[in-house]
Amino acid sequence: MPRSNRPRRPVSGKGAAAKAGPAGKAAGKKGNGEVPELDLERARAGIARRESAPDGEWMVRTMTARNAEKTYICPGCSTAVVPGVAHLVVWKDDHLFGAAAGLAERRHWHTNCWLSRSYRYR
Repeated sequence: MPRSNRPRRPVSGKGAAAKAGPAGKAAGKKGNGEVPELDLERARAGIARRESAPDGEWMVRTMTARNAEKTYICPGCSTAVVPGVAHLVVWKDDHLFGAAAGLAERRHWHTNCWLSRSYRYR
């Protein structure tokens, strides 16, 4: 029989008092506490994606406006990426000196500067 997606009933009544531990939670069950709400923006921002381009393999991570706390200089337009502006963090995945060196040389790009970089030097 397939599992139901309906939430379970809260533990109440005369059976709950016998199963409750010292903190008032039912003994033997996992996850009886409240579940924190999932922050989709935070979950999406932490994952880097791989992009292939004529200039090599790149790892690209989205930096949300909420998480952008410092000022950086965009290598595409040489202007500031100010705090509170969503942008991309980019590093070379196939760096000559290894992955750690590529990560150490990561740069913060405006999203439009990164997307239009391949058309600029033709």
